[in-house]
Parts: sequence; C-alpha cells; structure tokens
Amino acid sequence: MASKLVADCIFCRIIKGEIPSVKLLETATTFSFLDIGPLSEGHALVIPKYHAEKMHQLPDEFLADAMPVAKKIAAALGAENYNILQNNGKLAHQEVGHVHFHVIPKPNEQDGLTIGWPAKKADTEKLKELASKLKL
Repeated sequence: MASKLVADCIFCRIIKGEIPSVKLLETATTFSFLDIGPLSEGHALVIPKYHAEKMHQLPDEFLADAMPVAKKIAAALGAENYNILQNNGKLAHQEVGHVHFHVIPKPNEQDGLTIGWPAKKADTEKLKELASKLKL
C-alpha cells in the first residue's frame, strides 16, 4: 500500500522533509527522529508514513514496521529501562493527530516518563462477559 500523507499534518510534513528533523531511521513505511521536547536523552518518535489519527485506523503493513523500528532504537540507545508509548485521542493525551510511538529512555527516577496507574479491582464474571462481547 502506498503512503498517504496530508498537507496540514506536522508529522506528514516532517516525513516529506518540509520541516527539519534529526532523523534516526527511515524505511519504506516508517520514519523515526529525535523528539524536540524530550523527556530524557534519546527520546525518539516512530511515525508511520501513512496519515491516520488513531492506531486502529492504520493499515496493518504500516503498523507492522513500527515496532521493529522502535526495537532498533531502544537497542541502539542501550537503555536498561525504557517506555514505548502510543496514545489515541486527546483524552488519552495524544498531542499530534498522526499515529506515533514514543521510545523514551528511563535512566533514573526523575528523567523519562512518569505515570500513575489508577488500577481498580476487577470482577472476574464481568471480565468474562466483556471478553465474550469482544469476540476476538
């Protein structure tokens, strides 16, 4: 499938070279570069060369290449601890409306991604009901 880029998207413009970036790796379907607002040294972005706002809208062939690229970046960083982050929608903290993955080294408690995890106790029967509704 061919790349689909749009004129008014900052990430599509970076892919096309209209906006400069510090490129790390480029494949036929993926572009990666260092984040200009890093949470830690080496914070990188991996973006598919297909404009889709949310991951479920992205053709599988563009998604399939993103994780191997993120893996290569993580390995090159040599970080013992790191996060791979991907957000979908404004409520989920997505800032740019183009699917992208963050590779964020976590060298210490202060640098890198800091998150809360407000877990709730789940009811096993309700989990089973939900799984049957999802029918994956």
